[in-house]
Amino acid sequence: MAYSKLSRDASSRKALFRDLVTDLFLYERIQTTEAKAKELRPIAEKLITLAKRGDLHARRQVAAFVRRESIDGGQDAIQKLFSELATRYSERPGGYTRILKLGPRRGDSAPMVYLELVDRA
Repeated sequence: MAYSKLSRDASSRKALFRDLVTDLFLYERIQTTEAKAKELRPIAEKLITLAKRGDLHARRQVAAFVRRESIDGGQDAIQKLFSELATRYSERPGGYTRILKLGPRRGDSAPMVYLELVDRA
């Protein structure tokens, strides 16, 4: 399967995706470039599908990728994924994210988008 390297080496790209997917689960909407959003989308979908499974092995697989960050000392991204998001999408067979185009970024004219969860609160 072909993928975009995003002008980064493998470890930097993995760290970028870990941070972006953690923020996506915490805030349910992130603003990023179109290229990053298109690469991040399958990762987020796969992690939500794992959370829907809900067993210990799935939780450990998600914990190996998603960072333990929280908003204002509340529940962290992994807890939110397994408690809120997994139940929200339990009946949905896929397609948990959407990309909304915003237009070019002012500095370098890179196409910007919102990557957000469908049915976000």
